[in-house]
Amino acid sequence: MAFDFDLFVIGAGSGGVRAARFAAGFGARVAVAESRYLGGTCVNVGCVPKKLLVYGAHYREDFEHAAGYGWTVGRPGFDWPTLIANKNREIERLNGIYRNLLVGSGVTLYEGHARLLDPHTVEVNGQRCTARHILVATGGWPQVPDIPGKEHAITSNEAFFLQSLPRRVLVVGGGYIAVEFASIFNGLGAQTVQVYRRELFLRGFDGGVREHLRDELIKKGLDLRFNADVARIDKRPDGSLAATLQSGEVIETDCVFYATGRRPMLDNLGLENTGVKLNEDGFIAVDDEYRSSEPSILAVGDVIGRMPLTPVALAEGMAVARRLFRPEEYRKVDYNLIPTAVFSLPNIGTVGLTTEDAVAAGHRVKRFESRFRPMKLTLTGDQEKTLMKLVVDADTDRVLGCHMVGPDAGEIVQGLAVALKAGATKQVFDETIGIHPTAAEEFVTLRTPVQE
Repeated sequence: MAFDFDLFVIGAGSGGVRAARFAAGFGARVAVAESRYLGGTCVNVGCVPKKLLVYGAHYREDFEHAAGYGWTVGRPGFDWPTLIANKNREIERLNGIYRNLLVGSGVTLYEGHARLLDPHTVEVNGQRCTARHILVATGGWPQVPDIPGKEHAITSNEAFFLQSLPRRVLVVGGGYIAVEFASIFNGLGAQTVQVYRRELFLRGFDGGVREHLRDELIKKGLDLRFNADVARIDKRPDGSLAATLQSGEVIETDCVFYATGRRPMLDNLGLENTGVKLNEDGFIAVDDEYRSSEPSILAVGDVIGRMPLTPVALAEGMAVARRLFRPEEYRKVDYNLIPTAVFSLPNIGTVGLTTEDAVAAGHRVKRFESRFRPMKLTLTGDQEKTLMKLVVDADTDRVLGCHMVGPDAGEIVQGLAVALKAGATKQVFDETIGIHPTAAEEFVTLRTPVQE
């Protein structure tokens, strides 16, 4: 059978665009369909605009710190519409870059909703296209629990487009998105409460990291409520909101922001017209080479529910392109030792095993930790402390995990991820000469393990 395309990609996010561009570069006939925005969640309502807002939120502290260094500044004022307008302009620029990357690679771009009619046929805007392979890369979508008044809540999708900064914000959730937006709203001056139903946020992160961040956020005035959840949301006549907790306590607020999980975006995709199966969590089930139960259909990124990180989706998209069209260069994605960051204020950077996971895996563990006030803060009144931590296998001396809470944590841990990937031991860290004076040098000067 002759097909219109060798590969048809549904979704122009990170994974889809990477697969499409490189497949086209390998000589394949490629098409991409996107119904919302080029660049996907990360570029439009995820990591890129979020980090711009994090930068904006941190300026309040920068102004305060400047006085300790002799700078006299007037009373700083903040204008939310200016930040959002400038953010929108940058996102539009990035959308254009993604468009040029696709079109410049020879990819056919369809802007509209794509629906599967059968294992080899896609319909977009009434036009039918056939493809030997179809890649689903439609990403995820935030979801709000089905509680009374849920229509009054917003998610990250809407937060980036608020007309004004709410005076009071209630953030619901305990994952990285919730923690980051709580930091953003609090840093920009909103009275912020964060509610999480468990005993401590950031489940799955190192216990010491979670506790350290909790303490630092409390110092910054964030009102943290653990072991609590929202039962209902009511709108007052004056437009404000009343969030009733399951305990019966009522929190008066102007905005309820939910970050309690994301679902795969499979709406009206037409999977029922194929043999694609979902796993028990509702994500597309794929094998190690991203093939679904329908031989011609593959899937990557958030829609498969493995690791919802942009660089992971990029790697998965590249793996698909290589396996299909340049098999001699194909290699599987290694999901071990993937570094990540949480852009809370202060930031978290982490790679490798947590203390808890290392112990559970049977390692005899040594922990090396340092908590200190960064040099930049010594001339200010800011009492924020940085945490640096190494998790080491006591028998092999191999560094199993590296964790940091503090300024530029992601920038620092990215470099250390290379060392861990290469199998560095604690002795290698000890023999590495530090750059002085920096915070990063602390990772190569940790000498005494923490006593249990």
